[in-house]
Amino acid sequence: MIVNTIKVKDLMVPLDEYATVNEDDTLYEAMITLDRNQREFDQNRYRHRAVLVMNETGKVVGKLSQLDILKALEPKYQEILKPGRFQSTGFSKGFLRSMIRDYDLFNDPLADICRKAGMQKVKKFMYTPSEGEYVDESGSLGEAIHQLVVGHHQSLLVTQQRNIVGILRLTDVFTEVYDVMKDSCSI
Repeated sequence: MIVNTIKVKDLMVPLDEYATVNEDDTLYEAMITLDRNQREFDQNRYRHRAVLVMNETGKVVGKLSQLDILKALEPKYQEILKPGRFQSTGFSKGFLRSMIRDYDLFNDPLADICRKAGMQKVKKFMYTPSEGEYVDESGSLGEAIHQLVVGHHQSLLVTQQRNIVGILRLTDVFTEVYDVMKDSCSI
């Protein structure tokens, strides 16, 4: 298939099949929802790595990824990871170890850390998608790949007339590309 004949709606996970939580839910409730949804999701597809966050009117207002939940374990990350604070991701192991020591990170037992984080509200840690993280359901696979690559995104929110109707995950796009490559390259 030509990249522009495959449409976003052909690969997206519809909103009603994706894990969602309310912005006032706790991180613990979000993790329970993600776990339950992973168990119920079509086993022929990759599991979800995030939950979509809804406001009181049922509109998607953010995402909460596994990484966001891990960041929530250590409240000091909110200060350490402020935008513009660190420009590079190529840190040495020595520097990373010194940050743990200097910022006194993860000194409490994991159970205590998890208990405290689990009681926090989702809205405190959710990620609010930028304009470049939305794609129309009628958009082409080529357009979606471009947005994923240039924006370094793990997923895009799929819209239909400005309403979010699903999510296009990098894993599903990659699987489609793999399947086409496998078919076109096999002898």
